[in-house]
Formats: sequence, structure tokens, C-alpha cells
Amino acid sequence: MSMIKADLANLIWQKHGNLSQHEALLAVNAIWNNLKKKLMQGEDVQINGFGRFAVCRHAAKVGRNINKGISVQIPARKVVVFKPSRQLKELVNKQISTE
Repeated sequence: MSMIKADLANLIWQKHGNLSQHEALLAVNAIWNNLKKKLMQGEDVQINGFGRFAVCRHAAKVGRNINKGISVQIPARKVVVFKPSRQLKELVNKQISTE
């Protein structure tokens, strides 16, 4: 089962009764918007105990279209990568070993 943004906002609302559901959703949106903004600026975002989001640059390269048998130029691009923290890895592995 995957968690969507609304589920996360609902969890925040349930745990913190002083926020309305709308305010919880606004808080989640603010977090994601700031995370996206920093990544768009090329900055890393590190959340202690969770992991690090970073932007990596891939250089332009020549690829191959196997169906047509021709070379194709693949442009340079940026990708977002996520590296989980040691604590998160340990929690996930602990959860798997107890199942």
C-alpha cells in the first residue's frame, strides 16, 4: 500500500489536534514545495533520520536505437536521487527480519 500526500496530512491532523485538516494539508504542501524549490536550485535536502535528496547531473551521451540500428544523441539532464539514512535502512531491515 502506498501513502499519498492526503494520507500524510491526515496523519498529522490525527496526531496534532490543534490543526485542522486543511492546515495539516497546507503544512504538507509547504514542506514539499520547499523541498522541490531547493532541489530545483541544485541544493541537497537532508532530513536527519530519513535520508538525503540530491540532484545529480548526467552528461550528454550517444545511445543506440536497437530497432532502427542507429545512434541517438541523449541530451544532458538532471535527476533527483534519494539516499536513505542508516537509521531508516536499519528500521526497514529490522521490520523485514521480524516478518
